[in-house]
Amino acid sequence: MLSRIAVRNFASSQALSNKNVVLVDGARTPFCRSNAEFDGIWCYDLQREAISGLLKRNPQVKPEDIGKVVCGTVIMDVSTSNIAREAALAAGIPDSVPCNTVTLACISSNVSITSITQAIQAGEIDIGIAGGVESMSDVPIRWPRKTREWLIKYGSKVKGLTGKKGLTTALSKWKGNKFGMIGVETPAVAEFSTGETMGHSADRLAATFGISREEQDQFAYRSHCGAQKAAEEGKLKDVLKVFVPGRDEPVTRDMGVKPALEKAQSLRAAFVKPHGTITAANASYLTDGASACLIMSEEKALELGCQPMAYLRDHVYINL
Repeated sequence: MLSRIAVRNFASSQALSNKNVVLVDGARTPFCRSNAEFDGIWCYDLQREAISGLLKRNPQVKPEDIGKVVCGTVIMDVSTSNIAREAALAAGIPDSVPCNTVTLACISSNVSITSITQAIQAGEIDIGIAGGVESMSDVPIRWPRKTREWLIKYGSKVKGLTGKKGLTTALSKWKGNKFGMIGVETPAVAEFSTGETMGHSADRLAATFGISREEQDQFAYRSHCGAQKAAEEGKLKDVLKVFVPGRDEPVTRDMGVKPALEKAQSLRAAFVKPHGTITAANASYLTDGASACLIMSEEKALELGCQPMAYLRDHVYINL
């Protein structure tokens, strides 16, 4: 929503401690379109791939020396609701290491990075792993609420089809509308409080700031061209090989990079129809993938002989 609420977190090293925080390394799976290359892989398995790949790239860091793991995700599977914990354990990190999961639509992994950064600045830990994962190929699908209520009240007591504890008897005890028990609920790619999708928000934001359809198409095209060029020149050294069960060849590259300006310009509005400017070409596609990065205090990085890639000083989150 366009509330223009800005929340600034001055979590500077001077405010919390004298420790400088550095980004040491990052690793990620290729990013693939949903229901494609990673179809059938558990979300926590993708996060495990990223964490274990990161650790293999940095053998000087022992799993038991990691102080904390934080991972971001939006659509959680109830089986692995604390996906950071499950992925870390599967990657060989000891169960004594605290792990937690955070959520903030589209930038959950950024929240995990700033969480680790703050923990280091506060002197709680010296080494942390921040990650992020999403699998749109395997979103949780539930029974309707009325069905869930019935299952909780009566379902566990059902034995057989008939009799005092049979299914028909249990169903007869439910006084509500039984037709409301039919169907399924799927996660909506929308905000619960407003029902608005990110595409609608982007359309309103573009209109508010006067960003034209042509500018958006050109920006998206430039992004695709840059990604393609970086891959061809071997600059995406953070991308891991992921072996998928049942496939002969590993997935080694991002699968959604497709520079095609003319086709993009021909597409119609995808959200605010017919006058919107956000299309399937200049918006993000539904993606499966995971990432992880290694963050340390500068002191610890130098002690281990790690070459810092960047310093993490401050951050800001803005709700629009």
